[in-house]
Amino acid sequence: MTSSPRKLRSAEWFGTVDKNGFMYRSWMKNQGIPDHEFQGKPIIGICNTWSELTPCNAHFRELAERVRRGVFEAGGYPVEFPVFSNGESNLRPTAMFTRNLASMDVEEAIRGNPIDAVVLMVGCDKTTPALLMGAASCDVPAIAVSGGPMLNGKHQGRNIGSGTAVWQLSEQVKAGTISIHEFMSAEAGMSRSAGTCNTMGTASTMACMAEALGVTLPHNAAIPAVDARRSVLAHLSGMRIVEMALQGLTLSKLLTREAFENAIRVNAAIGGSTNAVIHLKAIAGRIGVELALEDWTRVGRGTPTIVDLQPSGRFLMEEFHDAGGLPAVLRRLGEAGLLPHPDALTANGRTLWQNVQDAPLWNDEVIRPLDKPLVADGGICILRGNLAPRGAVLKPSAASAHLLQHRGRAVVFENLEDYKARIADPALEVDADSVLVLKNCGPQGYPGMAEVGNMGLPPKLLAQGVTDMVRLSDARMSGTAYGTVVLHVAPEARAGGPLAVVQSGDWIALDCAGGRLHLEVSDEELQARLAVWAETRQAIPADGSGYRKLYVEHVLQADEGCDFDFLVGCRGAEVPRHSH
Repeated sequence: MTSSPRKLRSAEWFGTVDKNGFMYRSWMKNQGIPDHEFQGKPIIGICNTWSELTPCNAHFRELAERVRRGVFEAGGYPVEFPVFSNGESNLRPTAMFTRNLASMDVEEAIRGNPIDAVVLMVGCDKTTPALLMGAASCDVPAIAVSGGPMLNGKHQGRNIGSGTAVWQLSEQVKAGTISIHEFMSAEAGMSRSAGTCNTMGTASTMACMAEALGVTLPHNAAIPAVDARRSVLAHLSGMRIVEMALQGLTLSKLLTREAFENAIRVNAAIGGSTNAVIHLKAIAGRIGVELALEDWTRVGRGTPTIVDLQPSGRFLMEEFHDAGGLPAVLRRLGEAGLLPHPDALTANGRTLWQNVQDAPLWNDEVIRPLDKPLVADGGICILRGNLAPRGAVLKPSAASAHLLQHRGRAVVFENLEDYKARIADPALEVDADSVLVLKNCGPQGYPGMAEVGNMGLPPKLLAQGVTDMVRLSDARMSGTAYGTVVLHVAPEARAGGPLAVVQSGDWIALDCAGGRLHLEVSDEELQARLAVWAETRQAIPADGSGYRKLYVEHVLQADEGCDFDFLVGCRGAEVPRHSH
């Protein structure tokens, strides 16, 4: 390939016959790159989140090599570069704390380097939104390649789901139904191959969101990490990104309002994570698409959950792939007229419907018919009221139906440390109808908005056979978790939201169908409490310095996607040319 139908961005570095062109090419040639590689070929960045500290992405060295082969085959030249890898399982205080940091790394790496298009190597929960946010801010041609889920976990001859099994078994230990030795014996078999969580946790959810948004090739979401077809998809993605670079198929042509509405509908159908609400909002904000919590009600509510996967259902990602994966779900939705925008463009140049209209569907138990759903209305429930003026969320497919309309007395924990200190106290005044309330775990309060919203139940109630309670907080919940859990209460307690002044013994009413979350105190009483809180609250510890200070001072609330205020918007890929 010696010429292209459009001017390549990399030509600004490598395409001039002068001092600058000389130096840019010369420095690159110390890697043994021949001169013809700079002659009009698209330079394709491979943005890699490989890290041994991010177990879900630890196989990305090999997967990136498959992408490289595809880029070479299509006539491009691949250049791999690392970015911050924020793995969910090891990183403290929470990977969400560094999602925006990773997106800044990605944005500046793309903008500042001589690349015409980029392949985003994504996997563990926050790497998918972080890389899409950073690339969207530059609006270059980009395609995402997910690492794929792990094989099914195994324990005592049965399948167990990563993450979900931890929550289930740990509650059983507290209830006294299994021993600590049985609990620990599950550890070796839960994560038995490379890949992300094999449940419909946040990693699988965001892989599905990326495919529904059209920024991946079909079947990207569900192929297991160790399946040879994952390598094939990476190879084909490398080939396709070269074509996208030459065509100028940028992210703004894919990440449209219509694409986000498709993703919202798909999230309901798959029983996706509540974290998708925050991440899709943040991605939309970077590309300039207006997305509000009400869109989740308008588009998502009324959609049946038809994917029978843990934590909402029974199966795991391996079965989901074997049943047909996301294309089968999209076909089922489309045939029923439930795909909002079937003509939305995708990364392979075809519409979403063209990609899936003939998709096979092999298992009606895993991907259920619409008239036999796992949950009749699986759309994320958006709640508002005097307790959450700017909104809160609940995942109906992971909740207990009998608790979706509930009234109970609050049992309040001021912070996570207070919860840990008191939840197991036999004297704790709590019963099955109580509402557990956790404060100061939001974006500013933790900081980073940790996944602690699915508070473990009091052991004394577990021993009585109680398996679920209404729980409420300004925190998030792992996508692998389950229960009737109200999350993302905004404004958060630290920001002076009404959550800050809830007291133990207050009555709280939850009405999921009506979208209402109400603290049963008068407006006058609520305002009086807030006034006292503002005057007498304990001094908030200084935010210190460094990234923590930057985060707390600039993070937006949950309803706005928890991005930094100064990062919202698309800044494009133009960068001032430096003359040496």
